[in-house]
Amino acid sequence: MRYNEKELQALSRQPAEKAAEIGMRVPKKGSVVKRRLVKLVVNFLFYFRTDEAEPIGALLLEHCRIAKEEPSGFSISFTEEPDRKYYFECSSEEQCQEWIDALRRASYEFMRRSLIFYRNEIQKMTGKDPLEQYGISEEARFQLNPH
Repeated sequence: MRYNEKELQALSRQPAEKAAEIGMRVPKKGSVVKRRLVKLVVNFLFYFRTDEAEPIGALLLEHCRIAKEEPSGFSISFTEEPDRKYYFECSSEEQCQEWIDALRRASYEFMRRSLIFYRNEIQKMTGKDPLEQYGISEEARFQLNPH
C-alpha cells in the first residue's frame, strides 16, 4: 500500500472511531510504557505524544494479530514480524476489551468478510443480490462464496 506523510496526517485529523490516552510501548530495545493519545481512524491506529497534534506513528491494521495481555493490556503484532509487538496498557479490563473489539473490526479483511456474509444473508431472504440496485457489474462485485 502506498501513502505519503501528508495523506496520513490528514487522515489522522479525521473523526476517530475510538480514541483515548493509554499506555504504549513500542518494540524497540529498552522501550518503556509511555502515555500516548491513541486514535483509531478507519484501519489505521495513530499514536501521538499527549501534548502534540501531529502523530508520531501509525499502524496499518492489516495482517496483524491483536492479543489480550494480562491483566488489562493488549498487543499488536504483524504477520511478517510476529515477535515484534506493540503493547498497550488500558485503565481497566473493560476498556481493554473495547479496544480489542474495535481494532479487530477495523481491518479491511473483517469488513470484506462482513459484507460477503450480509450480502449472502440478504440474498437468501430476498432472492436478490442487494448490490444489483447500485449497478455494480458482475466483475466488480465481491465474490459470493467466502473463502
